[in-house]
Amino acid sequence: MTATTDDHTTAPVDDEETGSGRRRRLSVAAGAAVLIAATATSALLGSQLWHQHQLDDAGRQAQAAATSYAEALTGIDSSKVDENFARVLDGATGEFKDMYTQSSVKLRQLLIDNKASAHGMVLESAVKSASTDTVEVLLFVDQSVSNAANPQPRLDRSRIKMTMKKVDGRWLAGKVELP
Repeated sequence: MTATTDDHTTAPVDDEETGSGRRRRLSVAAGAAVLIAATATSALLGSQLWHQHQLDDAGRQAQAAATSYAEALTGIDSSKVDENFARVLDGATGEFKDMYTQSSVKLRQLLIDNKASAHGMVLESAVKSASTDTVEVLLFVDQSVSNAANPQPRLDRSRIKMTMKKVDGRWLAGKVELP
């Protein structure tokens, strides 16, 4: 494009002074803004998805550990009391480990004297709440119990709320409740 000046000479017109130049700059700026917003949104959604994946993974691992632990906790053989207690203590931590350690001394002799036997089986379990290092698991357990006075096995049905804690890469029972 050219323009006429006062002395009747023509001079080139700068595209940036016309509407099309401004539109082009606005288009580029708008495109850059959309690209930045899309990148930020993708990063945020990706981060949230990764965090949810970590929570789901923690829940699955803790639920599996709680299921196995509940079966160890509800199973006892009076001829292998020390092995049973060692297995229970190996899967415990914190408050529950302290409580179980204290009560196991009295419980040990009672189990041996009464020739007690029990076998627990988890029927169902579910994650109630989860973080990356603490998971609450609800368990429905059937336990077959017999002893010298009652040799015919009796079925006990229990609901257990177990708080699992991740300690040194392992999921351990920190709290066990029978609601």
